[in-house]
Amino acid sequence: MRILAAGDEFVGTTLLTDAVRAHVADAEFSELSLPWPVEPFGPVGGVQEASGTEDQVIEALGDAEVAVTQMAPFTKKVFAAAPDLRLVSVCRGGPVNVDLTAATEAGVAVTFAPGRNAAAAAEFAIGLILAAMRRIPTASAELLGGQWRGDYYAYPNAGLELDGTTVGLVGYGAIGARVAKVLVAFGSRVLVADPYADADRVAADGANLVELDELLRSSPVVSLHARLTEQTHHLIDAEKLALLPEGAVLVNSARGGLLDYAPLPDLLRSGKLGALALDVYDEEPPPADWELRSLPNVIATPHLAGCSKQTAQRAAEIVAAEVGRYARGETLLNVANPDVLR
Repeated sequence: MRILAAGDEFVGTTLLTDAVRAHVADAEFSELSLPWPVEPFGPVGGVQEASGTEDQVIEALGDAEVAVTQMAPFTKKVFAAAPDLRLVSVCRGGPVNVDLTAATEAGVAVTFAPGRNAAAAAEFAIGLILAAMRRIPTASAELLGGQWRGDYYAYPNAGLELDGTTVGLVGYGAIGARVAKVLVAFGSRVLVADPYADADRVAADGANLVELDELLRSSPVVSLHARLTEQTHHLIDAEKLALLPEGAVLVNSARGGLLDYAPLPDLLRSGKLGALALDVYDEEPPPADWELRSLPNVIATPHLAGCSKQTAQRAAEIVAAEVGRYARGETLLNVANPDVLR
């Protein structure tokens, strides 16, 4: 079986080929190395968050029957140039770098890797929440810069504990559910807003399912974990932000498009937002004149929440297992375009 392994600087080509060989002993590989994350991903040929070019993928594919990748763009042009291709196994939670309509028309099944980074992203979100609530990065930077901010111990400047604090989670997929369980262990009261969440499951995790507006009004700390769709774009806009309690902490480590960034500087200056912690942005990387850079109550990291060695290893294993199922003629587990199987 001829397989294209299109790796990158996170889920590398060797990681992919080694994982697939454990499931398909006679696999023959062509390889393509993509520059992400050293170079940012972006739109390519109508798909999103892709790395590399269509022509690179077409040349590397040749007569491959299967492709495994995280970031390579699989567009209508690519599918048209690859008549032997039957499976694209994408090692990320959503195959946004694949044109699913074109894949289905070409008879190519597309699989994805749900939950591959859930542990890493949940841990990172908890870290951002704690860092924002207790001024950890700001206080550290000031101390290293020669300032001893004893005034942070004054009552008006003191942070909140997670124990006893209400934390609102917007979105309750694999990551949001993990965050909830950790917060419950800390002693937080956890509210969840997600129209697709099962109330019994949320309750079993120790949280409460509520409407979004109620969550925003009631939560001094809010963390975003929803998937970005047309319906959730700017889900948290100026109108929703106005519902937050005075001095609220807002965390977004999910997707930049969930949050309208335009109102944030004024909300931070006024104290309506007490702190803001971000790992994702409406433009990545943010521009040089990004207004939030100059505000002290902002934590910003370069889209690292899902980054752990275990995430890369888990991602490679998930796609390799799908390739193994395909090679044995078994039912694929996580198919993004199930119509292709009918």
